[in-house]
Amino acid sequence: MEINLLNIRNSINKAYLKVKPNRTQIETFKKNITKLFDQIKESESEEFHKNIISEFLKNTYYSPDNYINTKGRSDLVIHNGRDSNSTVGVLFEAKKPSNKSEMPTCENINTKAFHELILYFLRERISNNNVEVKHLVITNIFEWFIFNSNDFEKVFAQDKSIVKQFTDFEEGRLSGINTDFFYKNIAEPFVNKLESKISVTHFDIRYFESTIKNANREDDNKLIALYKILSPEHLLKLPFANDSNNLDKTFYNELLHIIGLEETKEGSKKLIGRKNEKKRNPGSLIENSITILEYEDCLPQLPKLSEFGNNKEEQLFNIALELVITWINRILFLKLLEGQLIKYNNEDKSFRFLNIERIHDYDELNKLFFQVLAVKESDRSEEIKQKFGNVPYLNSSLFEPSDLEHKTIRINSLEDHSKHPVLKGTVLKDKTGRKLIGDLNPLQYLFEFLDSYDFSSEGSEDIQEENKTLINASVLGLIFEKINGYKDGSFFTPGFITMYMCHETIRRAVVQKFNEVKVWNCETICDIYNKIENIKEANQIVNSLRICDPAVGSGHFLVSALNEIIAIKSELKILSDREGKKLKEYTIEVINDELIITDEQSKLFEYNPKSKESQRVQETIFQEKQKIIENCLFGVDINPNSVKICRLRLWIELLKNAYYKTGTENRELETLPNIDINIKCGNSLISRYPLDADIKTALKSSKWNVDNYREAVMTYRNAQSKDEKRNMEQLISKIKNDFETEVSKSDKRFLKLNKLNGELLSLTSQSSLFELSKTQKEEWNKKVKKLTAEIKRYETEIEEIKSNKIYENAFEWRFEFPEVLNNDGNFVGFDVVIGNPPYIEHKKLATISPTLKDNFKVYYSSADISSYFFELGSNILKDRGIVSFINTNKFFMTEYGKPLRSFISKNKIYSIINFEQVPIFEEALVSSLIIVFEKNSEKVNPKFCQFVKEDSPRDTFIAQIENRFTQLDKNYLTSSPWAFSDHGSNNLLKKINSQGRKIKEIETVDIKRGVTTGFDPAFIISKEKAIDLINLDVKNKQVI
Repeated sequence: MEINLLNIRNSINKAYLKVKPNRTQIETFKKNITKLFDQIKESESEEFHKNIISEFLKNTYYSPDNYINTKGRSDLVIHNGRDSNSTVGVLFEAKKPSNKSEMPTCENINTKAFHELILYFLRERISNNNVEVKHLVITNIFEWFIFNSNDFEKVFAQDKSIVKQFTDFEEGRLSGINTDFFYKNIAEPFVNKLESKISVTHFDIRYFESTIKNANREDDNKLIALYKILSPEHLLKLPFANDSNNLDKTFYNELLHIIGLEETKEGSKKLIGRKNEKKRNPGSLIENSITILEYEDCLPQLPKLSEFGNNKEEQLFNIALELVITWINRILFLKLLEGQLIKYNNEDKSFRFLNIERIHDYDELNKLFFQVLAVKESDRSEEIKQKFGNVPYLNSSLFEPSDLEHKTIRINSLEDHSKHPVLKGTVLKDKTGRKLIGDLNPLQYLFEFLDSYDFSSEGSEDIQEENKTLINASVLGLIFEKINGYKDGSFFTPGFITMYMCHETIRRAVVQKFNEVKVWNCETICDIYNKIENIKEANQIVNSLRICDPAVGSGHFLVSALNEIIAIKSELKILSDREGKKLKEYTIEVINDELIITDEQSKLFEYNPKSKESQRVQETIFQEKQKIIENCLFGVDINPNSVKICRLRLWIELLKNAYYKTGTENRELETLPNIDINIKCGNSLISRYPLDADIKTALKSSKWNVDNYREAVMTYRNAQSKDEKRNMEQLISKIKNDFETEVSKSDKRFLKLNKLNGELLSLTSQSSLFELSKTQKEEWNKKVKKLTAEIKRYETEIEEIKSNKIYENAFEWRFEFPEVLNNDGNFVGFDVVIGNPPYIEHKKLATISPTLKDNFKVYYSSADISSYFFELGSNILKDRGIVSFINTNKFFMTEYGKPLRSFISKNKIYSIINFEQVPIFEEALVSSLIIVFEKNSEKVNPKFCQFVKEDSPRDTFIAQIENRFTQLDKNYLTSSPWAFSDHGSNNLLKKINSQGRKIKEIETVDIKRGVTTGFDPAFIISKEKAIDLINLDVKNKQVI
């Protein structure tokens, strides 16, 4: 067996490497490992040393959350839970320091300690069916050998020969029954014959002893990797602070409180809404805004007031919420910016600007938004320069008043002198270190709350001297997603899902793109790498990818796509700076849905403005992100708040790699482009004009062409002033209006109406020239009547398209994105459509149901809205483009799913991952699927795997699906129900269907439905909601 020897740094999840341990954790670690060194007695027994290892691990990391003890014949185990009833997560084989013969070495691991570990593992994995073992450890206290259970799974648990021998041994069917027999006659020869490689992390704690025992805190950074390698985040693969799969509930709950919102449960959904009337605080952002909106009579200023709700209370709340989300977006962005500036300037606290000392009221905050961030340093007033001299100009539309602000209020309209009670479980502390109680000024509360968290720790291997929880872009992203789904209780898509889907889909699309352009026949990224000769051309090919999320939400999929494209470029070795010099000394990869950059020594990259090399790397990553966001990523959502949040998330991704311009005396930060134009608001499913509407005539009769359109969009993105941006906005709007006017003239309905009017005119003109017989007169009247009725129908349809409320938010895919039009103006389509379409029941689709019926082949009266996104996704794809969705799997077996099954089955399905009652989405046990298919009628045998009634496979997702994947017969997926079971069952079902007769086809059998009960989430409300309804009207008590 070959050994792949890893050092500590190479073994730790690189996303976890980015998390700073706090000073308390490091001091506890140093104290306990010093005690461990002092207790070691080489002459003592194995049991003695096993106990001191156990005590060290308990006291430093695992107590009380993870039980540590011996189990059966295993030396030592760490459980995944608090007691011995929980599964085992880590297996140990401990030796005393003097026992050198049984310990492995870096050259040879085929020793007794390794054989013992194999036996412990097989007992857990095979005998106990425990799939939750994470790591295996051999140690003599000084030396440590740590194995990942994934390797043991592949090498041992998946090998039928050793599993059979182990089973025979355990059941006493072999000639030997003691463990030595297993070690010498089964494990040792098996390992000797193995040709596969196994990775092992090796370190010796004696190497760190002098650093551990010296008092110089500056040396403590050298201990960070050692601290992390033995932590539960590593050994048990637990979530950590910047894990994009986990919501920071403490931060989230207090932020909701400050805003004036609360979370309530309705059935299986958690909804976010205005606080119960008795709990409302006038100083909260929402209540403060509602008061000002109401008393300043702002509602009549809004032309489409009905979009905000059906009554005044709903309208006030929804307008206030949209305003507050805009303000909170800006403030959180600025908090991240503040963290970046402090980090870039050697922790210089003078770069702090978001505090009550600098910004003492809402007027000052409004100035920060619009007189600082939106104004070049040279154009600022002297007062602003003095107060905010370190705050850079960003040139982002994030810091321009929104349309809603123009029509209603800005943040400086809010009441400054109200008070806001501090949350009972607040993170704030008083001078004695106890939780703060009482009231605070609302702005002071917000700033002190944000200041209680660390917004600047990401990307460096240091110790967090202040014990603050990390809040980075990933954590904020989850909070944005959660707040964004306030109306329908939608669930955020965890990072391991978006990362996997983007990895699988975009890599496939990149290979396809190279094959198309270069006429290659490559199958993998590795194949592409081996054929690339021209780096500049290769970059252009990757940058020509067009990826769209038609229900973009908070933009999680687009952020994952951005990271994946940069990782692909790094893997292809085409990532280059502006001079064309490659970033070959760096590895850039996506880990835990985060982009991780490491150098040749596996050290995390950290921007240092004083280093030319660091400047080069930072500028390159920023420029690459900018190119990809501008050229490759597109999104649409019906919710304007979603659109705001998505744009913000993409700006935050650029902010991560913001850099100081070289050669600028005042250390100017590179400005942000206007990327908002790629993320648009509208109803993806409703369009006035079909994708094949002819705009050639429009192009001929207009002074604009597609190149003008693209150029206007690009100029808008990089506009350096408000005037230039405004001019481009007007030009883009004019171009689209011209296109729309001309397209409407060539619309099939419009042309048909003209034709019918011509026929009617011709018919009525002829009647005056000749005397008609009675029969001819009857025939003439009949034709006139028919033509008049048809004209009326088309006039009504055209007028409805112009004025119907359904079309108010219509999204015109035909010409909204010039990047997917060719030079003739034809709609070419996207390379990838990816996302998590919304799930809205058919009962709530009544108003748009007729339009859906007219425009979608998959329409079924009881289908939920997600069905139509599958067809839309395919429609807006180019030929051979790829759809990748995670969604409900209810259409597998339902009658309403039949048209959708038929539609999907006519495409080239690559893979289906089925989750039956698996909690993929936090707090929701829903059945869902991930499906990837290509717009291509060619059939292949799809890959398939499923997870049934088990825990979320987050930590081991990729490894598990690779082990579980099987192939389906390409002819199995049709319009018939998709019943996924084992191969034999599928064949049996096929045989029954082909030879049997369905009961519903027998004429004498009448199938009826029983009584439909009210046991439906639509009829179930919480106690709090019931009380609210009774308080509104006591008569409601009779109904509830």
